[in-house]
Amino acid sequence: MSAAATWRDRLPAGLRPYTEREPLAALMLGISSGFPFAMIGATLTTRLAQDGIDKKSVTAFSLAFLVYNFKFLWAPLVDSLRLPLLGRLGQRVSWLLLAGTMVIAAVTWLAVLDPRDSLFMTAVAAVAVGFAGATYDIVIDAYRIELLRPEQLGTGSGMSQYGWRIGAVAAGSLALLVATRFGWTAAYMLCGMFALPAMLTGIVVGEPARHVLVAVRRGWRQAWHAVAGPLAEFLRRRGALLVLLFVLLHKIGDTLANLTLRLLLNDLGFTNDEIATWDVGVGFIAMLAGIFIGGVLYAQIGMKRSVLLALILMAVSNLSFAWLAWVGHSNALLAFTIGFENLASGIGGVVVVAYLSALCNLAFTATQFALLSAAASIVGRLLTGTTAGGLIDSLGYVQFYVLTTLVALPGVFLYLFMLRAGLIDRSLGDAGREAAPDGQAG
Repeated sequence: MSAAATWRDRLPAGLRPYTEREPLAALMLGISSGFPFAMIGATLTTRLAQDGIDKKSVTAFSLAFLVYNFKFLWAPLVDSLRLPLLGRLGQRVSWLLLAGTMVIAAVTWLAVLDPRDSLFMTAVAAVAVGFAGATYDIVIDAYRIELLRPEQLGTGSGMSQYGWRIGAVAAGSLALLVATRFGWTAAYMLCGMFALPAMLTGIVVGEPARHVLVAVRRGWRQAWHAVAGPLAEFLRRRGALLVLLFVLLHKIGDTLANLTLRLLLNDLGFTNDEIATWDVGVGFIAMLAGIFIGGVLYAQIGMKRSVLLALILMAVSNLSFAWLAWVGHSNALLAFTIGFENLASGIGGVVVVAYLSALCNLAFTATQFALLSAAASIVGRLLTGTTAGGLIDSLGYVQFYVLTTLVALPGVFLYLFMLRAGLIDRSLGDAGREAAPDGQAG
């Protein structure tokens, strides 16, 4: 017995899967995936505000995030286009290196610009970071799904989310610390190095063994197959339309509740210190705990039952918002509400992402996961942006959050129907078929 095996055997059974090579690689991938968000999110907002840019212009920079919602449009290129020279390293590794280099270049460009001298070019550079980051996301998601064995999808998804949060928080914090001492240019250029973990992972681990090479076609037929092939393959599966409907519906209630929370806290009179302590502090810890629990649940009770449990928890957690709105200003209840919600979201984030990963065909991993992940968020975001404020004004907070719970129920019931009809197993792609944990615990 090797020293490594002995060391792992001494760990509790629930921790051992997290020490395997593939989940550790997913952690590194997540770090590189998370940091571009910080560079064009809160960090850029702070930089612009400190440079004296007006609030209207600062908030307009959030449009750079829209690039992530449309990444499925060029995901087929990542699946089908073989890169010259770099392509010798493998389809996924070569794209990891290219996309990582694009992120570093875009962040460096944003670093050297002064928003006070050229706000327009700063906006263009922010969009470039968004595009490069979204492209990196496409490759990272595909690499992660193809690297992990089916029974590792839950643990790997959890490690990837840990990495994402580490990358986003560490890059954002590092940028603020460095900017205070050496300026924003040095801060952004240093943070560009967060792109390296995924690139190095690709070089060290190599091309995923489960990556499926697609026969090369040339001309218009190749272009059409790259775009339509992934969707056509998915729709040929039994129950595919119901699965797509579930993907569209399951996060609506959760998204409506989460994106309006700060409005509730403001109207209830919570101070910035209280929000920082309970919403940010307790919420972050609860989210990390939920991610860990989600990985354990996936491994212990299987994909199908862990997804159902997560859907129920996410729906019920919205009632805690209604309770807080009814009681009013209460730090203890806020702590419970934030803790419950983030714990449920952490569990759901792991097991639902693992389920979406298992739906992918290994020949079209990048495109299909990009489509599924975009579909999972778009309806909730559109409804929040267009109707949430009006609903709160007309119903009040208590009724609104009860409504978000009711809105979450169709997704739960639809999943239950698919589960009873056997459509969960029949609609899985080959990414989730081999030795899946549900063979034992479904």
